[in-house]
Parts: sequence; structure tokens; C-alpha cells
Amino acid sequence: MEHDNRKLFVLDTNVLLHEPLAIYSFKEHDVTIPMTVLEELDNIKDRKHDISRDARVAIRALEDILGGKTSPEQILNGVALPSREGHSDVSGSLSIFPDHQIDFTTGTLPGDNNDNRIINTALHLQNLNQARQVVLVTKDINMRLKAKGAGIERVEDYRTDQLIDDIRFLAKGFYQFDGDFWANVEKVSTDRVGGKTLHQVSLDEVGNEPFYKNQYLIDQETEFCGKVESRTDTHLSIIDYGRDRLEHLQAWGIKPKNIYQGMALNALLDPEIDLVILTGPAGCGKTLIAMAAALELVVEKKQYEKVIVTRNTPEIAESIGFLPGTEEEKMAPWLAAITDTLEVLHKNDVNPTGSMNYIMEKANVQFKSVNFMRGRSIQNSVVLLDECQNLTASQIKTMITRMGEGTKLICCGNLAQIDSTYLTAVTSGLTYIVERFKDFDGSANIYLNGVVRSRLAEFAEEHL
Repeated sequence: MEHDNRKLFVLDTNVLLHEPLAIYSFKEHDVTIPMTVLEELDNIKDRKHDISRDARVAIRALEDILGGKTSPEQILNGVALPSREGHSDVSGSLSIFPDHQIDFTTGTLPGDNNDNRIINTALHLQNLNQARQVVLVTKDINMRLKAKGAGIERVEDYRTDQLIDDIRFLAKGFYQFDGDFWANVEKVSTDRVGGKTLHQVSLDEVGNEPFYKNQYLIDQETEFCGKVESRTDTHLSIIDYGRDRLEHLQAWGIKPKNIYQGMALNALLDPEIDLVILTGPAGCGKTLIAMAAALELVVEKKQYEKVIVTRNTPEIAESIGFLPGTEEEKMAPWLAAITDTLEVLHKNDVNPTGSMNYIMEKANVQFKSVNFMRGRSIQNSVVLLDECQNLTASQIKTMITRMGEGTKLICCGNLAQIDSTYLTAVTSGLTYIVERFKDFDGSANIYLNGVVRSRLAEFAEEHL
């Protein structure tokens, strides 16, 4: 039997919801969509959820290829995928498989749910195509296990858009040298530029790591703490801060409790950094540091006009309309973490409630839903995007492209607390922007190592 090197990929619904244009990602191989997947997309497209938009985009992409004068026979046999920008190497075909017309016999799963229908379709195609490899692609872990158990030889996750294979390799925004940093540096050129101390050191002496601008540098034994100003093929330019200086920074009465918070506060208060990404475990101080810096920048330094706080809430599109009050009042239950933070910042005031209301008015703090941010252009503001581990890459792109001149965006998230059924730590939009923006001159990313909320929270984070 002559073997066909072209694979046949059977796509699950969640692949098209995760990446609506996934059909273009399989190069010279063929793609088939079971009819059940089209039905699921049809049911989802009119819901009041973020994924409804992705379902509509996927349906339109299929219509662009299979619509028009395409005959039913062509759709069954496969229509050549057109070349498009970013996917010039596409040469496979796209087909729809009418799984409802197949009488699935013994050896298949009961056809009482859609997952089983899609698995049975892949099994049927595997039996029909002995000369080629049939691959079921799904982001559903349980479905992958069921498919393997049912006898499908190749079952894969959709990884085309993954920038890293393991979350342990995610950029942390700082690099820690073993021992004493200066012990290995023999030649250094030091200058004072605009009040900053700049060191020029050879890459050969500090190790040829993939250093990037605004990456912080610390060591284990000394008070050394710097930030990469620039990098050439041979040298690294480092701004020397020192741990003591960063740990004594202050914003809205808040001082860092460790060097990681110090690095975060340094980036937050830097007017040349437009995007600050704060990651780390629950209780490491992401929201507190971000909110304190936002108030400092707006009220004390007057560098911005207002603070806009927003977050992703999957159920908000359906539930928000039933809550009383204005948009800010409707958003309040989902942004309790922010109001809790404001209470902490003003707990020692004579009248904490009065202080909170006064500051929220003076800093023009606004609570907004992510759903209502599309189409806006936000100028001269500090935007705090909280809990953004639950956003997809396309949703975060929508948010970032809203940022106008003079706006600083702060993204906070914990990749261990993903609520979305369609995301994992390696496919989260938070992971995506950490990797994509690490080489961008106007961004900084800091992993806040260590829980500072309480000893109870720290023990829970480490042992549960």
C-alpha cells in the first residue's frame, strides 16, 4: 500500500474557538471539519460570551473558502485552501464531513454527545484512510484521553500558537546571577548619564544569556541590582540601582517588602515604560503595588489624568445587566480586589471610607468592563487590567490596541488561577504578551517571587 505523506487533521470545536483561523495552520496537510462542529459553532455564535465572536470569525472563514459556487461534492472531497498573509505555505484542502449520515457500528463510542460524535468521525476516517495518518486535534484533555482509549492512533493538542512548551520557561523579567555579579567582571566602563550610573560590560563575562531591554539583574550575595539599558552583539549596558534604593522606593505610602516588589515599583513609576506586566502567585502584591503606583502617578505626580480599572469576567455579559446602578456599580462585585486594595491603602486614615471616596474622585478612578472597551481610544490614563490570565491572546491584543498617547497599561495575573475552560497556562494571553513584549523597549515584565499577604497565604501557596 502506497503511503500518503499528507496527514488528515480532524478539528474539534474548541480548536476553532481558541484560534478561529486554525484551518490555515496545517501547511500542506488536509483539514476536515465534522458537521457536529458546525452545529456547535452555530449554537455558540449567538451567546453573550466572548467566545461568540470567535465562533462567528471561524464560521466566516469557512464560508469564505466553501461558500459561493462550491458544489456539495467539492465540499465533501476537499476545497484547496487559499494562500493568505502569514500562511503562504498553505497547500492543503478543507472539507466538511457529514457525520450524521454515517451509521457508526460496533467498536465506536455511544453517539449520545457531540464529543463522541467527533471521536467516532475520526475513527471512521482512520479506517477509511489506511494509507495516510489521521490526527484528531482537540484542546480538551479528557477528549484526548477518550479518543486514545477508543482507538485513535494520533490525538494532539493544538499548539501552533504556543510560544513556549512549558510555563517554567516563561520569561520572569529578571535574571539572577549565581554568587557575586562583580566577581566575574574584570573589565567595566562606567559613566554618569542624566543622573544614572551606566556600566558597559562584555557579554563574554556575564554569560551569553538572551538579555533584553528593561530586564532586571540581581545576584545572590551582594546588593547589586541593575536594569538592562541596551544590548549589542558584544556588550551589555546596565543601569545600576542597587537593592537598597529599589527596596526604599515609595508609592502612595507603600514600600516594597522584597526586591521583586522593588523592581516592579521601579518599572511602574518609570515614565518611559508604557506596559508593565506583573505575574506571580496569589498574595505576592501584584494588585496592591499596581494600584499604589497608579494613584501616585495620577494624584501626586500628575503624569496622567485618570485610573481605569478593568478585568475579564466570563459571565459578565449575561449577568451585568441584572445588577443595579451605573456601569461602575455593576462592575463593583467583580472588582472587589481593587476596592479591598484601596481599603488597605487608607486603613490608617481617620475616616477610611471618606478617604477612599475622595481619592477615587480625585484620581478619577473608573471601573470598566472589558466588553465595553472595544472601539475606544484611551488617552492620558493609567489602565489596570487585572486577572488577565483568563484573556486570550486576541482579547489582550484588543485591549492593548485601545491604548492611545500618554497611556500606561498595567497587566496583572496569576497563571495558576485560570478559570477559562479554553485556556491553559501556556496558551493564556498573559503568557503570550510576556513572551511577545519582552523585547519591546517600552515594556517591562516582573515575576513577583514570594507571597507577602500573610504567613497563612504563603504556607497555602507552597503546600496546597
